[in-house]
Amino acid sequence: MKIASLQLKVYREKEKNLEQLAEWMKCEKLQDVDMVTLPEMFTCPYQTELFPLYAEKEGGPSCRFFSDLAKKYGIYLSAGTIPEVDENGRIYNTAYVYDRTGNQIAKHRKMHLFDIDIQDGQTFRESDTLSAGDEVTVFDTEFCRMGICICYDLRFPELAGLMAQEGAKVLLVPAAFNMTTGPAHWELLFRQRAVDNQFYTIGTAPARDMGAEYHSWGHTIAVDPWGTVVHVCGEAEQIQITEINLELVDKIRRELPLLRHRRGDVYEVRKR
Repeated sequence: MKIASLQLKVYREKEKNLEQLAEWMKCEKLQDVDMVTLPEMFTCPYQTELFPLYAEKEGGPSCRFFSDLAKKYGIYLSAGTIPEVDENGRIYNTAYVYDRTGNQIAKHRKMHLFDIDIQDGQTFRESDTLSAGDEVTVFDTEFCRMGICICYDLRFPELAGLMAQEGAKVLLVPAAFNMTTGPAHWELLFRQRAVDNQFYTIGTAPARDMGAEYHSWGHTIAVDPWGTVVHVCGEAEQIQITEINLELVDKIRRELPLLRHRRGDVYEVRKR
């Protein structure tokens, strides 16, 4: 299986982001891939006050665009994330996945909201405008079962562990770590989750734009189930193609059977 991760710049105009994606899809490097993955908040600048302005209902214009693109190229498309508004006006940071025929096969609402205040670093409060999702998301392809989570979700090992227990062999993570947390934890977290759960981790980030209000770390990454970094980008726009070896996943899980050795019967905080 070949996965192409597109580290693209995010423009202020929603339509320009969709137009640039259509142009990148014409690239010869993408003609024989099975899946394309996009960054977090791909159609919207990463600013909390803009999320409600850019939000669309499920099945809206951006979703139809993604569906048509997946069908046109006969690929699986993990369409990064976009702001989603539900029937009650709640806003979510939502990832959609489409199959080769353009059907939506997965939807994940970011479960853990990025509310942080780092001294001499980044301050950010997604909860000012976003609501939190509450579902673990896995989906099936003709190759294997995959899981998907969003950026800050990756910091919580319980979530990745549940996806592995549900059979995921690849974890997709549209994400936009910043210039404080990125250098410190980006590679570390993707390697940790890969080793913990013995699956591939694919992190797709926006390209860095120092003219924007939010500065993405970039460094779109792929890590194999042994914890080895297979590919990592820099900060500029780039395509990263990863060949997934599912036999390696099976081999590592067979020889070092962490999932089978889990002690779910004792992993709880007990009252004393």
